[in-house]
Amino acid sequence: MSYSASPNGGLASRRAIDLQVSTPRRSANSTSRARQQELEVKLATLQRDYAELHGALIEAAQVYRRLCAPHLVRYNDFEIASETFAVRHVPGDFFTIQETTKGVVLALGDICGKGLAAGMWTTHLVGLVNSRTKAMPEPKAIASGVNRDLCHISSVAPLASLFLARLDPVTGWLDYCSAGHPPALLLRSDGQLELLGEGGPLLGVVAAAAFDQARVQLCAGDVLLICSDGILESFNEEDQEFGSQRLVTEFRGARKDSADTVLFSVLGAVQDFAAPRPLTDDMTLAVITRSNNKSERKVL
Repeated sequence: MSYSASPNGGLASRRAIDLQVSTPRRSANSTSRARQQELEVKLATLQRDYAELHGALIEAAQVYRRLCAPHLVRYNDFEIASETFAVRHVPGDFFTIQETTKGVVLALGDICGKGLAAGMWTTHLVGLVNSRTKAMPEPKAIASGVNRDLCHISSVAPLASLFLARLDPVTGWLDYCSAGHPPALLLRSDGQLELLGEGGPLLGVVAAAAFDQARVQLCAGDVLLICSDGILESFNEEDQEFGSQRLVTEFRGARKDSADTVLFSVLGAVQDFAAPRPLTDDMTLAVITRSNNKSERKVL
């Protein structure tokens, strides 16, 4: 028995083959579009989360600024200027000023580490300093109390250095305690330089650590400089450290017209030295000058 193929058989076969080939292609395209849509949704979510995080960091930076001292403050014939440059939005350095019945308490702190991890502890340490200052405005008592507080938080709390001083704006007497902090530099009007380094160890190491304090008098024409180690440990392209000797040289060479002038002269020297390398650690600098012109307290 024999038969003849349908004249449309060839076309029918080709359509069947085309259908078999084209169906996987449409399936692959559908999978690709679905994958692209999924990635777009994930990207939109990440962008939204980033925007929320960025907004939260900005709010945290604003809170930090409110906790710290204004850029420029005057008490009678004293002028206090300060500035902080942060590696991230919220620095691990801070400078605060608190008025008490026994004088003006100044605190420059530096939490070990940098970035957000250190910045998260800044408000806590500022709170501890403020609380201890209200209870007992003696620098060594504040340092001892804050040290115990940090040690009681056990291994969670970071180590920190702190320079504390209580200034009498009328007499110029300054009681200070340096807890593991770089010594402050006191440049007398006659050019003599004194290092203010009395105090004790880093905060948060030993709960029973003892802290001492010393006293100096700031006279007309004297300038006091306090800084965090981010100033001293700034490096240039040759991996040279700015260091204490360069700091002293720039401090001596700065114009002494005002605390603000000295502040930006020294900060400018540090930035010029380190350029174009990016900032690797938070930097805080505070300058206190005493002139012969007495005036009421002003905040700028």
